[in-house]
Amino acid sequence: MMASSPSPPLLPISNPQAGGAAPSSGANGAAAPIATPAFRLFLARLSDSVRRSLSNRRPWSELLDRSAFSRPDSLSDAASRIRKNLGYFRVNYIALLAAVLALSLLSHPFSLLVLLGLFAAWCFLYLFRPADPPLVLFGRTFSDRETLGGLVLLSIFVIFLTSVGSLLISALLVGAAIVCAHGAFRMPEDLFLDDQDPGGAAAGFLSFLGGAASSAASATGPVVAARV
Repeated sequence: MMASSPSPPLLPISNPQAGGAAPSSGANGAAAPIATPAFRLFLARLSDSVRRSLSNRRPWSELLDRSAFSRPDSLSDAASRIRKNLGYFRVNYIALLAAVLALSLLSHPFSLLVLLGLFAAWCFLYLFRPADPPLVLFGRTFSDRETLGGLVLLSIFVIFLTSVGSLLISALLVGAAIVCAHGAFRMPEDLFLDDQDPGGAAAGFLSFLGGAASSAASATGPVVAARV
């Protein structure tokens, strides 16, 4: 018998269609549920804005100076003190309100988990979710308008129809009462009110809201533009 000649080696042949289909399948099937770089950028800018705003606070020792406390002579005197102290200790007062709110939430873990879940739902399902592919839950595809409407209804239900809303309102009322009591009994005569920029302290701390909004807009700009 004649020995069969060895078959020539097979050359690898690239399939352009398979190569071109891989990115599209990766974009549709393996797309990240959240735009991670945008979310990290938002958190970084928000943290930086809060740190810069807190750097404008007055010294806590000045806020709690015992020698500067006295009983107001009348309601008008108390209102005048509150107005002046708000202008001077505004950043400290807002930080105090935030601390009271945080303590209230930490003392009620269920409400804290509910708020964290609501925040995560907004981030993962709408704010930082890529516009393509659409949201699919339980085998049903939801448009961006349906997703937004569902999140708004969920937020209204959580904040106004559960104990979370009452907890937030009560914490804010307690914080406001503490601020008003301190402002009424703290004598503002030793404060250098004329040397400070009017409203500068307010702009210093509350600017993080505008910074956070602009950060969210820049971070989610491509996603929102794609949805529109």
